[in-house]
Amino acid sequence: MYKQRVVIKVGTNVMTNKDNRIVKPVLDHLVQQIAELYERNIMSVLVSSGSVIAGMEVMGESQITDKATRRQVYSAIGQPRMMRHYYNIFQDYGMKCAQVLATKRDFNPGSHRDNMINCYEGLLAEGVVPIANEDDAVSLTNSMFSDNDELASLVAELTKADKLIILTDTDGLFTGHPDDKDTEVIQNVSVDQNVEKYIKTIDKGEAEGRGGMGSKLNIAKQTASKNIPTYIANGKRKRVILDIVEGKSVGTKISV
Repeated sequence: MYKQRVVIKVGTNVMTNKDNRIVKPVLDHLVQQIAELYERNIMSVLVSSGSVIAGMEVMGESQITDKATRRQVYSAIGQPRMMRHYYNIFQDYGMKCAQVLATKRDFNPGSHRDNMINCYEGLLAEGVVPIANEDDAVSLTNSMFSDNDELASLVAELTKADKLIILTDTDGLFTGHPDDKDTEVIQNVSVDQNVEKYIKTIDKGEAEGRGGMGSKLNIAKQTASKNIPTYIANGKRKRVILDIVEGKSVGTKISV
């Protein structure tokens, strides 16, 4: 029996550089932290973006004009590439990982949800790290997750996680634009606290994640309201996951 279960969501912006290329050392550092948690008897579930951009790296520019179909194709090509990266890195640390793809309807009450619970519980019992992502290749456009933050929240609830850690490319929720001189990170947010006024919308490219800070905060509040403390932090910061688990003041913590 593990002391804790932690769901870790890593966004596309964490694992890519300015040229939209996947940076393997970032993935290595991520897995290294998960391996260290495992040695402490803390089990992780990883919710990973990156399949679309991994597909774009392989395929290049597509001739498909329909945006939804193009995303499906990129994801179908990129998903096995992402899993190859993770499989090899986890193996380097003496660990096993597994792919768990889901659509939003799989979380509805019924046999699909029950089977998914059984899958997660079986993997965790064997010490295998589940790597979750949306099954973009078969998801219906009108019933897709809003982004992988929503998927991570549902997985955290499904697996009865003790923490949800959302890793992004900023240090958390700021009182202004992160680049402004006098802005600072808000370290603690309660679910009924109005901090939405601090959020600014930034346009994203096709290869980037779908969820901005507004979406992250909304999902974090929903998750925290179910007694799962949720953290928004910089995934490129050294030992960020370990620092959060150790109770250090890193990023923004959202709780009841």
